[in-house]
Amino acid sequence: MANKTAEPLPIIAITSGEPAGIGPDIILSALNEQVFPARLVVLADPQLLIDRANILGLKPQISCLAKPSDAMAHQAGVIQVVPILQAKKTTAGVLDLANAPYVLKTLKQAGEGCLRGDFDAIVTPPVHKGILCETGVHFSGHTEFFQAQCQSPHVVMMLATEAMKVALVTTHLPLKEISAAITEESISLVAKALNKDLQEKFGIAQPKILVCGLNPHAGEDGHLGREEIDIIIPTLNKLRQQGLDLIGPLPADTLFTPKYLNHADCVLAMYHDQGLPVLKYSGFGNAVNITLGLPIIRTSVDHGTAIDLAGSGKANNGSLNVAIQHAINMANNAKKFSK
Repeated sequence: MANKTAEPLPIIAITSGEPAGIGPDIILSALNEQVFPARLVVLADPQLLIDRANILGLKPQISCLAKPSDAMAHQAGVIQVVPILQAKKTTAGVLDLANAPYVLKTLKQAGEGCLRGDFDAIVTPPVHKGILCETGVHFSGHTEFFQAQCQSPHVVMMLATEAMKVALVTTHLPLKEISAAITEESISLVAKALNKDLQEKFGIAQPKILVCGLNPHAGEDGHLGREEIDIIIPTLNKLRQQGLDLIGPLPADTLFTPKYLNHADCVLAMYHDQGLPVLKYSGFGNAVNITLGLPIIRTSVDHGTAIDLAGSGKANNGSLNVAIQHAINMANNAKKFSK
């Protein structure tokens, strides 16, 4: 009986992030320490990686690729690079406006490659939004960049640790604007996108999603706000009729306990600081930021550029490790789902 042909390892693009920050540091340390079951391709200036490796006392083998498909299975200490050249040599810890277009180019090529099928997923170390905006390009974040590039009408921000996943109905809004943003449309769009990607990219056949109420005690039967009664509950009921397994709305102060979390796949929070403080407290430094609702897979670290730590050897690559592993798992699940 003939052996089945082994499924090829996914090709994962890793952008270099802000070159003056810890992006190069954590890439070098992560790919030097650990073996990942994938073909990892770093989109970066090879000289940037060589210079930073010298500062950190690392001696990786830098292998330049003509095209992503030339990549081999990852080996510890071997970094495969699709070269994208900087305008100027980077000094660790010193931002340089001249290299902002380089950062944008790495993101553009990663996204285009994923849409073409050259890559199965993208992992993004942190960029410095301020320096990118100084080029005259309004850059509000990776999420919005890839949303525009992929022409996706709606995306969902989700953070995950080994033990918990939290998605958000609203993201970066002032508190005074959140109530007005909690609508049947916003809840439905997010819940459906979340359910779909949990199935297709996480391999969960029937996701069970815990839903937070907006108000304390989920409104206390209308005594602490009517958003639950007027909007959230009717919307969840309609979504349940469409096949979604939604539990709630539940008071957020008791939802994040083993009683509920041990029997669910994800939490849907109404706003940023309702869900993310709990997740980051439980797993900061080992969490991953995932953009759902895109036709591509994108994961990211849960921290910033840490300019002051660049080149110091003190940067923690734990979140990058988790982001890479999530990207690999999601790519493998997506391939299985599409068959």
